[in-house]
Amino acid sequence: MTAIRLDDLDMRLITLLACDARVSNRTIAGQLGVSEGTVRVRIKRLQAEQLIAFTAVTGLEMARKSRLAFISIQAEVGAARAVVGTIAEIAEIDCAMAVTGHFNILAVCLFDAAEMLAHVTDRILAVPGVRQVETAIVTKTFKYNVRMVRITKGDVPETL
Repeated sequence: MTAIRLDDLDMRLITLLACDARVSNRTIAGQLGVSEGTVRVRIKRLQAEQLIAFTAVTGLEMARKSRLAFISIQAEVGAARAVVGTIAEIAEIDCAMAVTGHFNILAVCLFDAAEMLAHVTDRILAVPGVRQVETAIVTKTFKYNVRMVRITKGDVPETL
């Protein structure tokens, strides 16, 4: 894996965009004391390297499915990579991650009915190598920072 190289200008640019991604390149250039072309080239490079992306972030109120569940999965150690890959292919799963601890996989999904969540859990339990599944349904969110969203290769569309 190649080390990420961001200089001070990149970091200041990202900070400004994180506060307001709709601000013009001209405004950013003025705040950073560089040319508009420099800002444009830097943004393009950061996007190409998948270090930043621009998107509209919606709240759960906008989702078709408005209930959130965290599904902790314990997979056999030798099968964990294959298991997480299979779970990631389940359409109802919005996020699948390898984690440390008693459970070595964490899946996240939005759902609208308990039956849908039960169906997803049953599908996960049927995956070879899965030992145990524990589901936690979010009852109330006290804090959620949308800036924690991680950009992965699958999140960036190849074409529009």
